[in-house]
Amino acid sequence: MAGYNTPMRIIVLGAGGSRKTETSLVRAARSLGHSCRMVNAVALSRWGGLLGRRTARYLVDSFEPDFLILTRHAIELGDATLRQMFRGREAVFWYFDPRPKEKVLQLGRLVGRMCVTYLTQVEQYRLAGIPEVRFLPQGVDPYRDVPATSFPRAFECDTSFVGSGQYSYRYAVLRAVAEVSRLQIRGPGWSGAPRDLPIAGGPVHGSRLAQVVRGAAISIGASAHPEQDSDQASASNRMWKILGCEGFYLGPYIPGIEAFARNEVHCAWYRDPEHAAELARHFLGCPDERARIARAGRAHALAHHTYAHRVALLLAEKDYPIQTMV
Repeated sequence: MAGYNTPMRIIVLGAGGSRKTETSLVRAARSLGHSCRMVNAVALSRWGGLLGRRTARYLVDSFEPDFLILTRHAIELGDATLRQMFRGREAVFWYFDPRPKEKVLQLGRLVGRMCVTYLTQVEQYRLAGIPEVRFLPQGVDPYRDVPATSFPRAFECDTSFVGSGQYSYRYAVLRAVAEVSRLQIRGPGWSGAPRDLPIAGGPVHGSRLAQVVRGAAISIGASAHPEQDSDQASASNRMWKILGCEGFYLGPYIPGIEAFARNEVHCAWYRDPEHAAELARHFLGCPDERARIARAGRAHALAHHTYAHRVALLLAEKDYPIQTMV
């Protein structure tokens, strides 16, 4: 794409809402000097029938975009509508989740170009019939992922985890950390979790996440699926949000993760549940070191890992350079 570094007109087609990643992408594109419009495919598809599809096409066509960035929600508008939107325009589908679903593959084949956030899955998508697949992790939104200035007293704890509870693979790490610290677990889907896990609350949205991070001495990362721990240079969006909120992040080590952040410089990595407990115990006794690492982690994320950095790579048709450790 010869003109990626000159001002462009970009459509972000996906789910609307202030907390959605799509909103972060719009801000990132505008910060790079591009004109950008958000089209809420979810809301328009709920209208149903011809009216919703026509409105979506009008919002796209009237903006006269050079480029479209789609998230998985765009498929709700239907293949025919999307093909009409793509005519004469370049587009890419950016998928953020660790496991492909049939609708994801359907949209990827339709667009013909994808960015995925888990490196080892690049070849899997190519084999599924998607011609161009690149590796592009998520990042920090400097507008939204910011440190909280205060937090409710109930959020004060040694360690905190925020994530979905239906993934039993993460229970072992959380149990190990709970044995050596005052752990608070929040997020959706924990109603059926084992009673020995300290569930402190339900879903966490918006600025509440920054308060949860601020209230905890250590913010824990825990993979949902075992294959995530054997991936390469990939991380969940949880890490980026915690770094942006200036939290001390303790997450799972996977090969190549240093391409994102350095151990005990920007955050800390554990190798297994026992190691996670050992590191939690160690860093709880080192508040000054924790604070230094948390500050360095946020500064590093803002300097190298914002959504503006990612969108610039996307428009330049480049993968994230994992060989460069920064």
